[in-house]
Amino acid sequence: MSERIGFVSTRFAGTDGVSLESAKWAEVLWGYEHTSFWYAGLLDRDTAVSHCIPEAHFEHPENVWINQRIWGQYKRDPLVSRRIRDMASYLKSTLYDFTKRFDISVLVAQNALTIPMNLPLGVALTEFLAETRMPCIAHHHDFYWERIRFSVNAVNDYLDFAFPPRSSNIQHVVINEAAQEELAWRKGVASLLVPNVFDFEVPAPQPDEYTKDIRTELGFEPDDVIILQPTRIVPRKGIEHSIKLLEALKNPKYKLVISHDAGDEGYEYLNMLSELAAESNVDLRVIADRIGDIRKTNSIGQKIYTLWDLYPHVDFVTYPSLYEGFGNAFLEAVYFRLPILINRYSIFARDIEPKGFRVPLMEGYLTKQVIDEVRRLLEDADYRKQAVEHNYAIARRFFSYPLLRRRLRTLITNITGLD
Repeated sequence: MSERIGFVSTRFAGTDGVSLESAKWAEVLWGYEHTSFWYAGLLDRDTAVSHCIPEAHFEHPENVWINQRIWGQYKRDPLVSRRIRDMASYLKSTLYDFTKRFDISVLVAQNALTIPMNLPLGVALTEFLAETRMPCIAHHHDFYWERIRFSVNAVNDYLDFAFPPRSSNIQHVVINEAAQEELAWRKGVASLLVPNVFDFEVPAPQPDEYTKDIRTELGFEPDDVIILQPTRIVPRKGIEHSIKLLEALKNPKYKLVISHDAGDEGYEYLNMLSELAAESNVDLRVIADRIGDIRKTNSIGQKIYTLWDLYPHVDFVTYPSLYEGFGNAFLEAVYFRLPILINRYSIFARDIEPKGFRVPLMEGYLTKQVIDEVRRLLEDADYRKQAVEHNYAIARRFFSYPLLRRRLRTLITNITGLD
């Protein structure tokens, strides 16, 4: 029996992990003839199946006002409580409108009951589910207790109530084993582990007419070696290790390229990286102004490329993150058959490494052995091919769509009681 599934989050737009994974879920569910609909504060989905409520976005002014008064302190003003309740009440009414408009039979909460980027939305969704008893799958990407900025707060009552709630009509899903254990310990609820995936059954896209000039458009020489850090410029991404790697490799043709900007976390880290690169004689290039979610041209007529347009022209990927909830950039590199350097962050060590991938691994710092392994992957074509093909085969077995199909079928059966 097909279901009409409503995806709910603060945002379904761009290339963040929640937006990307929810699109994969919808694609797989469509294969079972389940229809997907979308509720969020910012949407790039088809408007015919979307319900956009600006107040649901975490950057809405009312939500920003609330956040400024509940994080980093223990005391909450009565006015703040009232405005949280008022916003939650309004958002709950829009959830009723959404489910009625599209005749929704199952909700999928994508991180909306996990991390309190929009606290009133989580409260609204929890109350809506309590009132309607609608079946819900709560897909948890990163919990509030995993983020230091939420550790001091004035809303522990709401966090206990809604992030996530305990209810028999909610099926919980996590993306790594550590989250599964923490959720059981903190909330006393069981969950199903569904890792992030890629469609490894379909080969990665190849360069086309639009991207044939991408190297010259981005300012690279034909013989430049592009070493890509496909992340935002935030401290937990460990980009300083990538700079030190290129310094150790001592090849002026190696260019370190960062695909994303610093975003809303300030530019102090970027300034430090720029100074470090200059001191290390490393050619560091940030190309965030030329990489977008879709192909288009900017205000002066330059082409904007997607990250996937760039990958076929990359020679090596660096991913020295200090922490990741899973690591989509790792799977992307494997999908495009690229060698990748990993800083052995905890989730990788526990959930990914045991599968048998062959990648240079650093333990918080670069060693001569790691540098030599990177150099060999860059210079020995046969060795490189063996490594990337091995990794592709491993990922196809453990992190591809067949696994997602099986897990989603189980989830839908569990939550609805129907095959």
